[in-house]
Amino acid sequence: MATIRFTLRRGVLLLLLGLVSLASPAVGQDETVVLRTSRLLVGTGEVLEDRDIVVREGRIVSVVPAGDGQGDRIEDLRHLTVLPGLIDTHVHVGWHFDDEGRLARGSDLDVRVLHAAENAYAMLQAGVTTVQSLGGIEDRALRDALARGVLPGPRILTSLGSLSERTGGPAQMRAAVRDFVERGADVIKIFGSESIRTGGAPTLTQAQLDAACGEAAALGLRAVVHAHGNESARRASLAGCTTIEHGALLDRATLEFLAEQGTFYDPNIHLIFQNYFDNQERYLGIGGYTEEGFEQMRAAVPRALEAFRTALSVPGLQTVFGTDAVAGAHGRNTEELIYRVREGGQSALDALTSATALAAESLGLGEEIGRIEPGWAADIIAVDGDPGEAIEAIREVRFVMRTGRVVRRPRDRRWRTNSNARSHMPRTLLACATRAGADCEHHPRCGHPSRRPE
Repeated sequence: MATIRFTLRRGVLLLLLGLVSLASPAVGQDETVVLRTSRLLVGTGEVLEDRDIVVREGRIVSVVPAGDGQGDRIEDLRHLTVLPGLIDTHVHVGWHFDDEGRLARGSDLDVRVLHAAENAYAMLQAGVTTVQSLGGIEDRALRDALARGVLPGPRILTSLGSLSERTGGPAQMRAAVRDFVERGADVIKIFGSESIRTGGAPTLTQAQLDAACGEAAALGLRAVVHAHGNESARRASLAGCTTIEHGALLDRATLEFLAEQGTFYDPNIHLIFQNYFDNQERYLGIGGYTEEGFEQMRAAVPRALEAFRTALSVPGLQTVFGTDAVAGAHGRNTEELIYRVREGGQSALDALTSATALAAESLGLGEEIGRIEPGWAADIIAVDGDPGEAIEAIREVRFVMRTGRVVRRPRDRRWRTNSNARSHMPRTLLACATRAGADCEHHPRCGHPSRRPE
C-alpha cells in the first residue's frame, strides 16, 4: 500500500511539473505586455473597437486606442474577439471517473488532487479563469498551488464540503460554519433541498438556514444553497443566503421574491443534465444514481428551462452563470452558455455578462475580476469569431491569460479537444501522471516531464 501511495504521489508531481513546463512563458514581474485588439467585450455588455490592453504585474494597467499602448512585448489579437476570462460559479473540480470508467467514490486524496488538477486545467484551456468549486477537501491544496502561481489553472474558490440536514439543528449549523471557516473555506455550501433525482423537497427548516447563513455572514463569508423548489429557495433567501443554486422548479412568484431580496440565482439548466445523460452508465448504481433518478432528471429538463426563461423576464433578478460541472463535464462549460442563448432566449451579450462581471459580483469579486478595465486582474481570453453576435464562437478559445500569465496562444497545437473530461490535456502527460511504476519517467508513452508532446 505504501508503494502504491508513493507512486501516486510521484505521478501527481510529474503531472504538475509537466503542466508548468508546458505553460507558455510567464509575463515577468517587470515586463509590460500589450494586447492589441480590434474587438473587445468589456464584460458589462459594452463593446469597444481598436484598443490596446496594457498589462503589467498581473493586472490591467490601461485600455487605450490601438497603437498607443507601450510595452516590452505585443500580443497581436486583432483577428480574434477579446473578452474577460469566464467565471463558472458552480463546479465540482475533484469529481472524476476511475480506471474502470465509473464515477469514482472514496478515492485516495492523492488521486483526487491529481484529477482535480487535470479538470482545472481543462477548464482553463476552455477559457474559464475562475471557478467556485462546491466540493471537497481536495480543492484546498490545488486552490493554494494555483494562487501561488506554481502551476496553471483557474482561480478557485471552494467550500471544502457542505452542510445538510445531517449536520443537525441551529447550534450544530453554526458550529459547522465556524469549522469550515477555520479549515480555510471561501464559501459555505448548504443543501436546502433534496436532489432533483428524488423530487427536490425542502430538507432544512427556516431556523437551520437562519443559523447557517447568519453565521456565515457574521464571519464574512457568502452562503450558497442547493434549493430546487419554491419553499426551500424562499427560506434560503429570507435567511440572507447569497445565492440559490439550481432552482429548477421555481415559479415566477419565487423568482420575483429572490429579486426583491437581492439573492443571486444560479440556474444549471443544461450541461449538468446532458452530461449525466451522456454518461448514464458510468453513474448508474453508484450512490443515489438510479434509473428512477435519471427519469426524474429527464422530467426536470423542460421545467428548468422554463424557470430560466421566466427568470430572464423578472426585473432586477441577478442570474449568474454556473454549470454544476461534475465528472465528464469539465472543459465543456461553455455549452451551458450556448444553450442559454439558443434555447433559453437570452441575448448573447447578456449571457456573457452573466459569466463575467455579474458572476464576479456574486462571488464578492466584482472589483477584482470579470471586466477588462484598469485595475482589474488580467484574466483575459480571445476567441475565433464574435460570441457577442454568434454565441457558438465561445467554443473557439485561442488565447488565455490568467493574472497576466499567457497559458495559451493562437499558435498552440498541443491540445486535443473532445467531449470527455480530459479535454485539452496533453496525452503523454496524462499517461505519465497516472502510470504507477518506478520507471514511469522514462517510459516510451511518457517521456520526461519536461519534454513537450508531439
